[in-house]
Amino acid sequence: MELNYEPDLTYDAGPTGCGELIMNLFLTMKKMRSGQIIEVISYDPGAREDLPAWCRMQKHRLLNRTDLGRISHYYIEKG
Repeated sequence: MELNYEPDLTYDAGPTGCGELIMNLFLTMKKMRSGQIIEVISYDPGAREDLPAWCRMQKHRLLNRTDLGRISHYYIEKG
C-alpha cells in the first residue's frame, strides 16, 4: 500500500552531498511551521542513512522514503 503525502514544500537537493543537503534542509525547515511537510529529493545514497538520523536528532518525523533507482524521495513532517 503506497502512502501519498501532500508536501507543503519540495526541496530538490539533486547530487548535493549530505553535509550541504543537511545544512540547506535545516535552513529551509527553519522557515516552516510545525506540522508542515517537506518532500526532499536526493541523488546521494548516503542520505538514506543520514536523513533519518538527522530527523531523529532534530525531532522531525520521517513519514516515508521512496527509492526510484538512485533517486530517493523523503517526506518529513516538521516537529
